[in-house]
Amino acid sequence: MTNPAPHRQPSRDKILDCAEQLFARRGFAGIGLAEVAEQVGLSKSSLFHHFSSKAQLYAAVMARILDRIEAELMRSLALGGTPVERLDRWIDVVIDLFASRPTYARLLLRSLFEDDELTGALPEEQHVNTTLRHIVGAAERLLREGMEDGVFRPANVAHTVQTIIGATVYHFASGEFGEEIIGRPLFSASEVRRRKLEVKALIRHGLVVAPAPSPDGVRTTPTGRIH
Repeated sequence: MTNPAPHRQPSRDKILDCAEQLFARRGFAGIGLAEVAEQVGLSKSSLFHHFSSKAQLYAAVMARILDRIEAELMRSLALGGTPVERLDRWIDVVIDLFASRPTYARLLLRSLFEDDELTGALPEEQHVNTTLRHIVGAAERLLREGMEDGVFRPANVAHTVQTIIGATVYHFASGEFGEEIIGRPLFSASEVRRRKLEVKALIRHGLVVAPAPSPDGVRTTPTGRIH
């Protein structure tokens, strides 16, 4: 007679997956730890062995999302290229991430307004803030490099970062309202491709300096770099 297989406790990732879906649908205030525990097959007391509070669970969900975004963005930067090429890749990467994980943009947008119960003292919260600074800092450095090279027009870096965030995060968090405006499903393959083209066209039109033709027909940037 064989012994029954031992009951396996849900992994940390399974708990975070479940919490991510619930928080994205109903927000921080709309979810209790008892509901998360029930969804993953744990008692509430067992869930406390993984996360001591709802704030810690919420921050852990956000930390995992931002870690994944940062890893993909830094990987795209490591491929090199001109500032324009790297900025185009960043936009592609961010849109692909939001399109493949519909919870990401909604949670990022919600987190801007739902942090009243988050004091910033938890290690997970501090990790979130550090990762955000890394991502924004890398974007700011890329924009400044392009401006110094003369391929981006002089612009307010902070406002430009805000514009890129708004054009990507809000779009995929807008749900039925966004689909009503566009008239098509936000997450369909055709609309994801269109979003990439539209955002890059908008940024290029407002930021990228068009090479000026010289008398001999060679196109140069305002700094004299040949293209």
